[in-house]
Amino acid sequence: MEKHNFNKEDFSLNRQPLVIYLFTSFTFLLILIRLIFLQLVNYENYKNMSDENRIRLIASQPIRGLITDKNGFILADSKIKYSLIIKPQYVTEIQWDKYKSKLSVLLDTRSELLQKRYIDGLKYNQLSITLLDNLTVDQIIKFKENEKLLNGIEISNKVIRNYPYKTLASHVIGYTQPITDSEFSILSKKGYKLNDVIGRTGIEFAYEDFIRGEWGGEMVEVNSAGTFQQSLGIKPAKKGKDIQLTLDLNLQLVAEKVLKDKKGGAIIVMDPRDGAIRAMASKPTFDLNFFSKDFKPQKEYDALFNSSKKPLFNRALNAYDPGSVWKIVTALAGLESGKFPSDTVLETKRCITYGSQCFREHNDLGFGYIGYEDALRVSSNTFFYQIGHAVGVDKIYDISKKLGFASLSGIEISEQENVGLVASSKWAKEGRGWGKPGRTPWVPEDIASMSIGQFVVQVTPIQIARAYAAIANGGYLVTPHLSKFDKQFILNKKPIKIDIDEENIQVIKSGLRKVVESGTGVSINYGVSNLPPVSGKTGTAEDGEGGLDHAWFVCFTPSDNSELLIVAFAQNTPGGGSVHALPMAREILKVWKENN
Repeated sequence: MEKHNFNKEDFSLNRQPLVIYLFTSFTFLLILIRLIFLQLVNYENYKNMSDENRIRLIASQPIRGLITDKNGFILADSKIKYSLIIKPQYVTEIQWDKYKSKLSVLLDTRSELLQKRYIDGLKYNQLSITLLDNLTVDQIIKFKENEKLLNGIEISNKVIRNYPYKTLASHVIGYTQPITDSEFSILSKKGYKLNDVIGRTGIEFAYEDFIRGEWGGEMVEVNSAGTFQQSLGIKPAKKGKDIQLTLDLNLQLVAEKVLKDKKGGAIIVMDPRDGAIRAMASKPTFDLNFFSKDFKPQKEYDALFNSSKKPLFNRALNAYDPGSVWKIVTALAGLESGKFPSDTVLETKRCITYGSQCFREHNDLGFGYIGYEDALRVSSNTFFYQIGHAVGVDKIYDISKKLGFASLSGIEISEQENVGLVASSKWAKEGRGWGKPGRTPWVPEDIASMSIGQFVVQVTPIQIARAYAAIANGGYLVTPHLSKFDKQFILNKKPIKIDIDEENIQVIKSGLRKVVESGTGVSINYGVSNLPPVSGKTGTAEDGEGGLDHAWFVCFTPSDNSELLIVAFAQNTPGGGSVHALPMAREILKVWKENN
């Protein structure tokens, strides 16, 4: 029998086709599985990726709604701004040197300025650098005539917020700014885009959801080269809703005017019947259009954000020592306590000692024996020291709460509002906001200061307006407001009847009328003819922060069935409320009378 010799090499060669077949089959199977996965399992995902490559959205920016006064005068609108931009990826350094010189002559601007903005843009790797902002018509025409010689440089346009009256009611209207990168991750879910703007303060902030509108755009199909193929549909941008404010432009203009010669201060003009704000001014003010600029010069920036004058600070909503305009609170505390009824007569003196200090009368003499109405008329200190000392701190605090103090007013722009301070025994025991509990007890000197609105009392002009409105309207606490548009702010906030006896309110009201008839506020009538009866109160307050005295004047008219209330505040303006604050109110009354 022939014996077969086994050869390993022959066996390997015979097996090779089988291995190749198995490998090929396995590879094909993997490809097939992958294709099935792509086609069936992950189809939608890859379809979307494909669509994203061939479909583009050309976004259309919405126009923010108008902000107008009560009569329709425009306080904020939108306009198109034209800017000169360069795309540095398309411009060489040699070209830029030539362009810079040409643009300087062509557009009548400094080449140094163009260079600085170009270099600053390169530092941040900007693909589009703004060289000039707010181009004039003449500049646009001259550029268009030469743009073929300036490759990589073009004119862009965008919608910006515009404030026709610049500084007018700046703290009320507020401003917009571009959203930040950190904000975008959240705001993008609400429809905001990169470089979109958002209201930061005032009405622009409070009513952002109503004013901003909705983005629109056109869906277009492009080929692999990015060339337009067809339009797939257009969704028009939706303009924001217009907001009509309660402000009266005429009153706002005069309020701003009377503050011009003051170091600082605030004016509030309000309808005491429902809390509608007719004017709100704060000094210093600022130009709202600053925030619509692409370029914000450092000098202007510092003047706004780093100035000791704090122009962005709304003084109408910030707390200060009220001085004698606070005396209505102490008076009501005395009346409501039952210890000092309406016919109370007290001896006023040169000074009265509490603790280690003799608290003086402002005339250093006293006014003899007087009652509530005359005490308000002459603004006696020692009368109210006695009332306050007898009823105690917590009774005064209780009355102040009923009048709206120590709480926010409810006004829409409350992001700027300070709750202020009204002392209580509890507050003192807990450390007065700066000390350890039990280490800062109430002392006799505190009650004297509190009784006349000093030291342990700091309130805002808007709180003063609210309290005096409750006197003017017969005992109803109103919610100050700037618009009736938003239900959540206003429509459900009707005037609230306060828990204070109407007869006691009438005593205060009568006293405030005497202030103007023959007291510290008598000069309100000077130079004004046919003015309805006015009631009011002057106030001079020491600055708790160590500055010069503040001047206050509050008034409402007609004394019965009041339609208008004014709070005039001159910050760090020594000389008295009748000298500095009252004349401001008088000018506003003149304008109001002329238009009614």
